[in-house]
Amino acid sequence: MGDPRPTRAPEPAPAARTRPSGPREAPPGGALWLHGLHAVAAALANPRRGVKRLLLTEEAEAELAQRLPKPWRIPAERTDRVRFQTFLAEDAVHQGAALLAEPLQPTALEDAIAASAGPVLILDQVTDPRNVGAILRSAAAFGAACVVMQDRHAPPETGSLARAASGALEVVPVAREVNLSRAIVALQRAGFWVLGLAGEGPRTLAEAAPRDRRVALVLGAEDAGLRRLQRETCDELVRLPIAPGIESLNVAAAAAVALYEIARGTGVEEIARGTGVEEIARGAGGETGEDPGEDEA
Repeated sequence: MGDPRPTRAPEPAPAARTRPSGPREAPPGGALWLHGLHAVAAALANPRRGVKRLLLTEEAEAELAQRLPKPWRIPAERTDRVRFQTFLAEDAVHQGAALLAEPLQPTALEDAIAASAGPVLILDQVTDPRNVGAILRSAAAFGAACVVMQDRHAPPETGSLARAASGALEVVPVAREVNLSRAIVALQRAGFWVLGLAGEGPRTLAEAAPRDRRVALVLGAEDAGLRRLQRETCDELVRLPIAPGIESLNVAAAAAVALYEIARGTGVEEIARGTGVEEIARGAGGETGEDPGEDEA
């Protein structure tokens, strides 16, 4: 005889966590999503930045209002955190804030050096957007006139770069040049002393940095360092004094140390006062949740 006990229905499988399905939404042509409270607040406060949509959770809206009092240039759209997964990378640290914005227009190098007396940073094929963002933070903190990158072999403006910059992208002009060696020559003609950071430099930056003229610093990337043409065009190759056994510093760390040394020797830090970059410098460390990348100098 069969088993008289009633058959028990199988238990349902546990429900999967709800996630948006389908491909992520692409922003309209030419636009990009900026994310993170600091990046969004700085972009909203920048009149040069075209803005299209502002998406905020309830908590992020309250926090943003504390950082940047209303009224804002565009109204906020209230949403939940799941919504951000449809248009941001899965690992994006957005803090419940995203701003659809137009890219900033590059600044002409001659305009940037005319508008500020600070030093100039030239990045020779530094490709990691986290490093570029960290360099922009240091440039803002120490009053750099601008950061120069190539049109190619340099990261485009993205939400990740803007978040790593933690607001500094809205403050520090970025000049994009086709030929970096020509940009170096243009700076030399404008009275700059151009120093290339290289481990084999015969003098340290502190020894070589002039006190009676403006300085431009050239930093190379990863294993290759400075390329030959940039090396030959610089006025001098210099090094940072580091402990024996340490081959090099990450390029973002090297940029911060070098800019501090220039500011310490020339008083350039005074340029930053009253421009809002102090707040960027204070807020830079706590929001990104990211370590600098692997470019080395």
